Amino acid sequence: MQNRDNSGPVGGDTSGDFAGLLAAIERAPTLELRLAALAMVRDGVITGEGPTATGRIHFSRCIDATDTALIHRILTAAAGSISREEADAVLDIHDAAIERLDNGAFDDLLTRAIVHHVLAAAGEVVAPRAVALAAAVEWSRLQWAALDGETSAWLKARLNRRRRQDGPVARLAQMSGATPALSGALAATDLAA
Repeated sequence: MQNRDNSGPVGGDTSGDFAGLLAAIERAPTLELRLAALAMVRDGVITGEGPTATGRIHFSRCIDATDTALIHRILTAAAGSISREEADAVLDIHDAAIERLDNGAFDDLLTRAIVHHVLAAAGEVVAPRAVALAAAVEWSRLQWAALDGETSAWLKARLNRRRRQDGPVARLAQMSGATPALSGALAATDLAA
């Protein structure tokens, strides 16, 4: 991938290219760059190799604390709500991993990102990404948001893609009433502003 001004790569197979991609995201957090970075994290999770795993031991099909920190950094670089494309990319990372080596941090981040996206898609005013995705924000207050048919169908399809509904998928399914069928409403939390 080239910078928009054709000045060189912003993503690729080396850790330097990935660092350049992260720097580019922080300067101009376009959706295209964020999705490219999330895809690189997903690929590193699948193989345990590549620019996101350089310089550390990384087992294939595992998410560790460094992966989670990278995903958090990518998602919080932008303003506005989590997009459908970003939600899909984070769910793809979840689907790629079999094991967690981060004490549940990725599962919490995944749940927060999906709820943030769904609330925004339902027309709710949502907290800024940095606040909504922060692990320090309590999950105490419940609030119901009506989902439109398209958002409801997307969430149901994504939650039903995995044969096992464990961890965050089970939590999202329970919150949304998607076990086995989505109820058309999502229980949200303090991710609403």
